[in-house]
Amino acid sequence: MSAATIAPASELGVLATVRRGLRESPALRRGLGVTLLLATLATLGRLVVPFSVQRATDHGLLAAGGVDLGVVLRTTAWAALVLVVASVLSGIANARLFAATEAGLAQLRVAAFRHVHDLAVLTQHAERRGSLTSRVTSDVDTISMFVQWGGITLILSSLQIAAATVAIAWYSWQLAALVWLCLLPMAVVAPRAQRRLTAAFGQVRLRVGAMLSAVSEAVVGAHTIRAYGAADRTARRLVHAVAQHRDAAVRAQTLAALAFSVGVLLSGLALAVVVVAGAFLGIAGELSVGDLLAVLFLVQLFVGPVQNATEVLNELQNAVAGWRRVLSLLETPLAVPPPRRPRPLPDGPLDLELAGVTYAYPDSPPVLHDVSVRLPAGARVAVVGRTGSGKTTIARLLTRLVDPAAGVVRVGGVDLRDVAEEDLRAHVVAVTQEGFLFDTTLARNVAYARPDATREDVVRAVAELGLTDWVETLPLGLDSPVGQRGEQLSAGERQLVALARAHLAGAPVLVLDEATSAVDPATELRTSRALARVVAGRTSVTIAHRLSTAQQADLVVVVDHGRVVEVGPHEELVAADGVYAHLFRSWLVSTT
Repeated sequence: MSAATIAPASELGVLATVRRGLRESPALRRGLGVTLLLATLATLGRLVVPFSVQRATDHGLLAAGGVDLGVVLRTTAWAALVLVVASVLSGIANARLFAATEAGLAQLRVAAFRHVHDLAVLTQHAERRGSLTSRVTSDVDTISMFVQWGGITLILSSLQIAAATVAIAWYSWQLAALVWLCLLPMAVVAPRAQRRLTAAFGQVRLRVGAMLSAVSEAVVGAHTIRAYGAADRTARRLVHAVAQHRDAAVRAQTLAALAFSVGVLLSGLALAVVVVAGAFLGIAGELSVGDLLAVLFLVQLFVGPVQNATEVLNELQNAVAGWRRVLSLLETPLAVPPPRRPRPLPDGPLDLELAGVTYAYPDSPPVLHDVSVRLPAGARVAVVGRTGSGKTTIARLLTRLVDPAAGVVRVGGVDLRDVAEEDLRAHVVAVTQEGFLFDTTLARNVAYARPDATREDVVRAVAELGLTDWVETLPLGLDSPVGQRGEQLSAGERQLVALARAHLAGAPVLVLDEATSAVDPATELRTSRALARVVAGRTSVTIAHRLSTAQQADLVVVVDHGRVVEVGPHEELVAADGVYAHLFRSWLVSTT
């Protein structure tokens, strides 16, 4: 059985990427028609300037009977009024666009974060954390920048070019044709430039993820880096990642700058050609002075979007590259899919069963072979075996972090593949060696198990585990901050908080990865007592690294080379003088 890997980027084309992105963010499309209408009216309002110049010149300043100041003032007043209305409409359109963009991209972020959590553990571990984070932060930010600025600009620029073309042709079809001939090379070069920019900005987004991963790793592992004197090596790796991002960004921006320069050059050429050709047409009597001035203003409206096109194209390619990385995340299939028709788990103590279970990690031989074992409800079970025997894999199967390649895992008689995620987590809770804590207070870390838990519930859970005296030694008691990843507490204290959290969850099944193995001597006794109270009345499965845990269990499951070779109480297995007895004797020797 293999876990899916997250592709560097989606293979969709530009238009397909935008369409798929809009589907993933429906709020982006909400009210888009009205927003575009307002923006279109605002853009058309800009055409009032050339027409006003033409009228004020030909019928006001150069009127047959002399200067007609009234025509000039009336024309100017109407133009000013239209521009004010256009500005108001533009402001409303922008406000609507910003609101829709933030709502839509919030949907995309939430969907991406949710998908990350739904991915198989192996898939998550195969992707560097900083790269995963960049997909739902900086990559989405690039989309936001484009949609809020470049997207609407691209649409309205196209409209402005079309409107300016029609208006120029109204005055002189010859000048309209000349403008398009001057800018024809851009239409030929643009597709090739777009492909190169797409590839270049795709590399930029890839390097951003790698750089964030390197920075994150250096920050999180700062203590280990210092302990082993690896600061220089780490700095070199970090500098290399930063340099790769810099080089990719420079290449992409250089291409964009070249495209922009070409646009400016051709735009200037078009304006120069219109001035010369317009002058000849004016001499020939085919254009008035006002007409020529209007055409010059219209040419500016025409070439302005052309000059900005490369900058918009720059933002578009950056956004598409970011969109593709987010979409590739969303396209990654779930190795542990949700059930189509969920079945509820029964209440009360639950038994556990692995029936004919086989499992293999990606590109590796099976680590479990046809495992069949039933664990009674309410039993304290220890799973023991040598390193690499398959103990941790059994824990992952029981908590459905992975699904078996063959066979069935049942809790309370129900196949875990038929159990909804929320129902499973309410009935089966895992406590790992790390005992991960969030950067908040001790009380909130305990209450994390139950969002509806009150302060009294937290106090009661702590008291039931006999941890009140320990909590009272902390500076602020339950309100003491634990720091990032619980760094203000010792390893043993973090485990105490994790056990209190599991106890408050109230799940009938606990799966523990030797919750006392990383405990310091000062808290070992307190942790052992708390653990005994946590598992009381519950079905508990402990991945035992120390066989003292197996001595206290009701049932010991011995795993050897991916197979369950012995099952029974500690005393019986020792007397049987099999695999477990050998492990136990070796452990006794190592502890004396």
